[in-house]
Amino acid sequence: DAEVNTRKKTFTEVQTERLDQAERTVLIKCPPKLNEKKLLQYLSSHGNVKSHFFFENHGVNALIEFSEKSSIASLQDAVGMPNAAEHHVPFKSRLFTFTLKNPVSQHEQTPLHLSPQCHIPVKDLIQKLCLENSISSQMYMLLNEYQLTEENTKLRFLACSLVRDFARAYFPDSTVKPFGSSVNTFGKLGCDVDMFLDFHDTGKHATKMKKGPFEMEFQMKRLPSERLATQRILSVIGDCLDNFGPGCVSVQKILNARCPLVKFSHQPTGFQCDLTVSNSIAIRSSELLYIYGCLDPRVRALVFTIRCWARVHGLTNSAPGTWITNFSLTMMVIFFLQRRSPPIIPTLDQLKELADAKDKHIIGGYDCSFVSDLRKIKPTENTETLDVLLSEFFEYFGNFDFRRNSINLRKGKEVNKPESSPLYIWNPFEQDLNISKNVNQPQLEKFIATARESAWILQKEDKTRKVINKEPWGLAALLIPFGKSNSSKMNRMKGIGSETIRSLLDSLKLNNANSQQKAVGK
Repeated sequence: DAEVNTRKKTFTEVQTERLDQAERTVLIKCPPKLNEKKLLQYLSSHGNVKSHFFFENHGVNALIEFSEKSSIASLQDAVGMPNAAEHHVPFKSRLFTFTLKNPVSQHEQTPLHLSPQCHIPVKDLIQKLCLENSISSQMYMLLNEYQLTEENTKLRFLACSLVRDFARAYFPDSTVKPFGSSVNTFGKLGCDVDMFLDFHDTGKHATKMKKGPFEMEFQMKRLPSERLATQRILSVIGDCLDNFGPGCVSVQKILNARCPLVKFSHQPTGFQCDLTVSNSIAIRSSELLYIYGCLDPRVRALVFTIRCWARVHGLTNSAPGTWITNFSLTMMVIFFLQRRSPPIIPTLDQLKELADAKDKHIIGGYDCSFVSDLRKIKPTENTETLDVLLSEFFEYFGNFDFRRNSINLRKGKEVNKPESSPLYIWNPFEQDLNISKNVNQPQLEKFIATARESAWILQKEDKTRKVINKEPWGLAALLIPFGKSNSSKMNRMKGIGSETIRSLLDSLKLNNANSQQKAVGK
């Protein structure tokens, strides 16, 4: 019920609640032997502790959420400075170290429940999947193991809030908010934190002094372009984090990129972070995915499954290159679900038709309007199981005419390619952009071949069979690289389809080998 209630809230409501939570939160590095009750008793002397959890990150850490923001000020006033023998930057943050003057006795020490901050390895996942009784339950199991937990989400918003403390030294009305996978319901445990510095709250001042016989406004530094202003702001914030931010290491200012950013590692939370300045279209994309993820539980289960499958087979990669990205894969799943009969989720144009005045957003000349209230969207009448949808996904894209057609989520139908990129997926908002322009022909052919082989495996299996032996089945069988194991099973697969796919895979390997030889020669 709590999950359902959370899903009913709008994207903005959830963001606002999370940011408020983060402002009432501190992070404490704890000693290895700890009495949880005594720690909470001490903290309670500064105010009511609303929630807390412990996690492992170079030792035991505790995230503490107070009921009132004033409790943090009380705690900060009571906390001492580090050892004077060492040199420190005297910035008082919400990161603390808790030490015990007297060691905890054996009977005082209490076992701590540590909240996991990363997902289990694929080989362990496969073993757990084999214990399920259907492919649908396997897919929900994978989702449960890989999705962001409540605790991990709180930690992400805290990381943003700690960066905001620095930004407000220069820009008191600014906020720092997460976007992308941290908030769009498709984030995986261990993914990076994308955050942006938002000055939109300062826009409220613009209308304050327009009434009456006079006007009054702030004097501000003028610069020739918005891009230069963004570069200057990020340069200063990046220097602040590098020089004064506790636990902010490996700070890189990448200011000449198409979208200028600061990359850094936040050691206290364990996250790799990317900081940009107000990226309005990226925020709308996050909200759109949030809506799709909330409309039907099958959406997230299928997306997580396909992304895990793609990673296992080397179709995606964390490093930039010619691979299909997770974002492109997510768009492909959403498009596939729009194409079902009846559709499982609506098209972007249908969501736009439901939008009211407050949902209207024109950004840089692009119409980014769509309904934000989930209650206005009619539930689907489609009752297909995830077993069927997984098999049909591989069948659909294994036979998709990529040479001629492109993928358009706004219309929810295949349209002719506007240009000759191997894979063309229309950006939902910036309609003149292809979000999969990086993908080359060999990578697309590898995706098609792997999809066909996966469809073949699922068709050959008895989906309702119980586990008689330990051989992986269903989704578990798809999460094993096809060339590396189950060789006897692969040999048993006869038929034109499988032979064709195998020869195609061999030709791909040959092409890759030839291209590598040429590269070495050069």
